[in-house]
Amino acid sequence: MLGQLSSELKISAEASQVWEIISTLKLAKLVVEEIPDVVTKFDVVEGDGGVGTVLKLYLSPDGPGFSSYSEKFTKVDHEKLVKETEVVEGGVLDIGFTKYLIRFEVIDKGEGSCIWKSTIEYEMKEEFAANASLVSIKPLESIMETVEKWLTNHKA
Repeated sequence: MLGQLSSELKISAEASQVWEIISTLKLAKLVVEEIPDVVTKFDVVEGDGGVGTVLKLYLSPDGPGFSSYSEKFTKVDHEKLVKETEVVEGGVLDIGFTKYLIRFEVIDKGEGSCIWKSTIEYEMKEEFAANASLVSIKPLESIMETVEKWLTNHKA
């Protein structure tokens, strides 16, 4: 079974400013600092924020029912402003998902604004199809809104 969810947010900031945060480890640090009800902490298992980086993310006890998972940065395209991460251990993989990919795209709109598009793509075993209802774009929307607020509050 395949599925996909996506959401877009217009941000009043340069695409390069948004990309500077989401293409690096700054995003994980900002999420932990600003919205600990999503991710309480993270560890860098491997890498420096580029392709191949593996993070272990620890989730809020009020979260989706699992306490942690590991994700790997599989694409960080500085020209197209696209970053992809895949869950490689734990989390949704423990409840029947065989693939869970998150893609962030930044689309420059000029004049100090951009669109941040977040997409979740997943595959799962048919016998676990009921768990597809657990997939939610809401945490990514919270992250996008948090980055937007942070950029607004930290303009030079």
